Amino acid sequence: MIPYWTLFLVPALIAMSSPPTRRVRRDGTRFNRFDGAWLLVIIALTLMIGLRYRVGGDWGAYFTYLDEARSMSLAETIFQDDPGYRLLNELGLLTGLNMVLVNAVSGLLFTVGLVAFCRSMPRPWLAFTVAVPYLVVVVSMGYTRQSVAIGLVMLGLVALGRQRAMSFIFWTLIAALFHKSAIILLPTVALTATRNRWLIILLVGIIGSIGYQVVLADSTARLVENYIGANLVSTGALIRLTMNVVPALLFLYYRKRLRIAPAEYKVWRLFALISVGLFVGYFTTGASTALDRIALYMIPLQLFAFSHLPDLMGRYNRMNQSIVLMVLAYSALILFVWLFFGNFSRAWLPYRVWLG
Repeated sequence: MIPYWTLFLVPALIAMSSPPTRRVRRDGTRFNRFDGAWLLVIIALTLMIGLRYRVGGDWGAYFTYLDEARSMSLAETIFQDDPGYRLLNELGLLTGLNMVLVNAVSGLLFTVGLVAFCRSMPRPWLAFTVAVPYLVVVVSMGYTRQSVAIGLVMLGLVALGRQRAMSFIFWTLIAALFHKSAIILLPTVALTATRNRWLIILLVGIIGSIGYQVVLADSTARLVENYIGANLVSTGALIRLTMNVVPALLFLYYRKRLRIAPAEYKVWRLFALISVGLFVGYFTTGASTALDRIALYMIPLQLFAFSHLPDLMGRYNRMNQSIVLMVLAYSALILFVWLFFGNFSRAWLPYRVWLG
């Protein structure tokens, strides 16, 4: 457990002593340039994700992709489900690094997206620490394909907050190459558009239709059958949906005190409403697995809400260390409960490094 707690405590200590970022861009958003410390974070987290060995609930399942890559040509790979991830497997075989390269590149893509997102928050280190217990430890080391998709989507969310609709569309489509479910976020750009709304809706319609045919058309029936038709129950879904609905309710309660760009506000209001809807849907539908998978894309709302919370509950642009400590304690509790009482946490314990 020591590696996981180290991963949590180091940024937590920095978050306690870091003032909020006061520099903003002309559009009201924050700068997100990487400095030396954050480059070290990218390197360290990429190595931790990439060099893990038999860590994660789906560890064995991902070797199926590697085995299939051995019997496929490059042309065949491109036309399979999740071609982006399959190409990584082809590259792993080509270099002889196999799963190490697949996991390392996947970890890099996820980490770059996460760091870029955290750097756009008022308290980057607090946002990163909030991400550690579930998004980093569980998702990036357990749901590899979807973690890459979430990392790329976070790059898109930073762009969308700056009214760069086409950049969001681009990153979402790239994310869908790693996990097809990412394409469900495409309408977000139309629902949050602040200018040229009808042009953006038209573009989303056209690009979404093309993306559906390329990414989803051949597997829609299977997705419906697996996630909805089969009425699967996802273990722990209610807990994960609750983890999203808490920041959603905080956002809705404090929304009038937020000092963010209008475009950002529309994005996170939509995410908050979706998170509440997913939570309610758990009790009114039988598709807990589908709701759970969609909820993974709402996790960035946790980082957004809790990194703003000290300024919302305390004095704006001040240290507000007591509130920061409260957020850190909440996050530490999540990590503690998951490591000690999670149904599948044994698949993450102990953390092992690939030495072979």
